[in-house]
Amino acid sequence: MTQKRNLTAEERRERTVDTVIELSAQDDPANITTGSIAKHMCVTQGALFRHFPSKDAIWEAVIGRVAERVIKRLDKAAASADSPLAALEAMFHAHITFIVEHPGVPRLMMGQLQHARPTPARRMVRSLLFRYRERIEKLLAEAQKEGELRRELDVETAATQFIGTIQGLVMQSLIIGDMNHIAEQAQGAFHLYCHGIQKEREARP
Repeated sequence: MTQKRNLTAEERRERTVDTVIELSAQDDPANITTGSIAKHMCVTQGALFRHFPSKDAIWEAVIGRVAERVIKRLDKAAASADSPLAALEAMFHAHITFIVEHPGVPRLMMGQLQHARPTPARRMVRSLLFRYRERIEKLLAEAQKEGELRRELDVETAATQFIGTIQGLVMQSLIIGDMNHIAEQAQGAFHLYCHGIQKEREARP
C-alpha cells in the first residue's frame, strides 16, 4: 500500500483556495466559514490557521489566485489572435469558459464587492476589474485604429458594454441555476455586441 504524501505548505494553501471556490459554487460565499472549509478539506481549523492567520487572509489568497488565473487565461487567449477584434472575441470566450469551469467565481467576486468594509479581498477584486478593463480598452482602441470599429465609437462605453455583456450572461445563468447556460448564449451575445461596435461595411454598387 502506497503511503499518502503530506502536502507542502504551498500545496495546502492552493487546496484551500480551490476548496473555497468549490464551496462558493454550492452556497452563498457569505455562508462559508473556516469550519466548513476545514471540514471539506478533512482537516482541523487549527491546521487551516497554520497557513492563514485569519479568515480575511483566506479570502485575500482566494481572490489573489483567481485574479492570477483569470488574467493569465485572458492574456493567453488574446496572444493567439491575429487582430485586435479577434483578440477581444478570444478573451470573451476564454472568460466564459473560465466561469463555466469555476462557477463559484462570480459569486465570490460579487460577494466581496458587496462588503460594507474595505477588506483586502475587496480591494483586490476592484484592482482586478481595473486591470481587466484596461486590457479591453486597449484592444478596442487598437481595433478602432486599424479600422475594425466605428470611427466615432466611444471606447470607454464599449468597454463597459463588453463587461456588462458577460455580467448579464452570468446573472441569467445564476437565475436559471445552470451555469452551462452562459456557454450556450455566449456566441450570440458576442455577435450582437460586435454589431454595435464594428465599422459598417460599405454597400456594393
